[in-house]
Amino acid sequence: MNSKNEENNFDFWKNFEDWTGLLRSGLPGCSWWKLCDEEDGEISMAKPVTVLAALRRMWTLIGDDKWIVYIAVASLVIAAVSEISMPSILAASIFSAQRGEAGAFSKNLRLLIVLCFTSGICSGLRSGCFEVANTILVKGLRKYLFSALILQDISFFDIEAGGALTNRLGADCQQLSHVIGNDINLILRNGLQGTGALIALLTLSWPLALSALAACSLFSTIFLVYGQYQKKAAKLIQGFNARANEVAQETLSMMGIVRAYGTERKEFGGYKQWLNKIAFISIRENVAYGLWNTSFSILYRSMQVTAVLFGGMSMMAGHISTEQLTKYILYCEWLIYAIWRIVDNLSSLLRSIGATEKVFQLMDLFPSNHFSSEGTKLQKLLGHIQFVNVSFQYPSRGPILDHIYLSVRAGEVVAIVGLSGSGKSTLISLLLRLYEPTGGQIYIDGLPLREVDIRWLREQIGFVGQEPHLFHMDIKSNIAYGCKRVITHEDIEHAAQQACAHEFISSLPDGYETLVDDNLLSRGQKQRIAIARAILRDPAILILDEATSALDSESEHYVKRLLHASRNDKKARTVIVIAHRLSTIKAVDRIVVMDGGQIVEMGHHSELLQMGGLYAYLVDLQSKSLA
Repeated sequence: MNSKNEENNFDFWKNFEDWTGLLRSGLPGCSWWKLCDEEDGEISMAKPVTVLAALRRMWTLIGDDKWIVYIAVASLVIAAVSEISMPSILAASIFSAQRGEAGAFSKNLRLLIVLCFTSGICSGLRSGCFEVANTILVKGLRKYLFSALILQDISFFDIEAGGALTNRLGADCQQLSHVIGNDINLILRNGLQGTGALIALLTLSWPLALSALAACSLFSTIFLVYGQYQKKAAKLIQGFNARANEVAQETLSMMGIVRAYGTERKEFGGYKQWLNKIAFISIRENVAYGLWNTSFSILYRSMQVTAVLFGGMSMMAGHISTEQLTKYILYCEWLIYAIWRIVDNLSSLLRSIGATEKVFQLMDLFPSNHFSSEGTKLQKLLGHIQFVNVSFQYPSRGPILDHIYLSVRAGEVVAIVGLSGSGKSTLISLLLRLYEPTGGQIYIDGLPLREVDIRWLREQIGFVGQEPHLFHMDIKSNIAYGCKRVITHEDIEHAAQQACAHEFISSLPDGYETLVDDNLLSRGQKQRIAIARAILRDPAILILDEATSALDSESEHYVKRLLHASRNDKKARTVIVIAHRLSTIKAVDRIVVMDGGQIVEMGHHSELLQMGGLYAYLVDLQSKSLA
């Protein structure tokens, strides 16, 4: 029996300690309030954006439409002055009527009517102009953010997920949709009215005004603590929302794979993890808001009681009249209301800026040097390519290319083959200058690639990647995509014929006007459209990165002929082919075999077979797989 009592006592004291520990951790500044999470360090690495810096950026984004803000501010000042003048005139009207001063009452009444109309008209004009300015702000914000993103190096997009960036462009930018139209508008308005009320109180009785000023100072101190907490919470919530949206977008866009592998629960768990993090921060933010609201309500009511107490004592002492006391109470109430509105809108402003802090940080990214520097444009690109002692590695991986030496003559057709991960596609990425070599140099017609105007060079290159990505627009526009010269419909059809795509395009209900949809075309059809896009540019250099992997035998036959087609019937273009299907490249001028980031063999098809090396092994392996 005694042991059972001891066990019950132990459980009681254990539960008591747990509850007291929880209560202690919930005190302001203790562990429960900490917003740190394993992702917090990652999100907070960049320098925080201050409110003033954000407001300066917003002012810049409005651009040439600042005159709308000037009209809004002028209307705001007139409306605020009109409204803050009314309590004094109202009190004067009441006491003039009490004293039987009909002339003074009539004059005050007319003035009140004028102020009412002035305030109403200016308030409407103010609100409309601020809303227009806010629309211009959000448009400018999205425009400049998108501009900053698309001018980044390709390595930036290896780190930043597309779903998160889309969320920044959408939800994050929308967080500022009411900053000017609502927050700044009302902060300025109530700031002016609060200042006017304080000046009126000082003119009535400065000792009484000091008590109101002390309460205002206390309001401000509490809000500074709460405001910073709320700003950090909003920033974290927005970051976690971006991660959640990224998981959802990836899962929904790859639903076929998810369903095939039965990973619905796993994906749901990943999404739920981010929702839990959002809830973790949101609960603490909501409790903090509750404490702030409680503090404000107590101070608000205390200030009302203090105004009546001090005002009544001053009137009984004969320091102020009944009319002055009435004005004092009215202006105290006005000051309290103004402070409440300022704090509420400041809270909303801090939340919006905290949530969009990542947006401003992204906008401050420097553009890639591909877009910030001009470079040399050759009079005519011949297509002579040289890789001299080129090495490369991705930041998160080991070496991919190791001291590559390769020369491709102008007009030569070269195939690059090798096992997966041998560095074939990386070689092409360096040639397109999507990445910079970590060692060595690449030359185009004898000129270092870094000195060539890369945008001009890319216009001279036709590229078809491993995955035939098409845009959600009609087939004609997809084929003409990125072509700078003037082209006709006949040019588009001719390119499609060369890519063996004209026949199936013509069989579609809308022909070349057909809108591309993921379910409309097969992978092979998409690949042929991508090849037609490259041909239309009439490039000096044509790059096919496993561009025949999804083609049928007949289409592959036409692409083989394309490899040797003359450029303008005068001079053959330089062609680089990365091939998995080795039957495509038997007749090329030269075959380069890569393994482990190095060139291990080079020669014609028959020569390499006789050598009995890696190429012969790959050919034999592929022959057996087709047998």
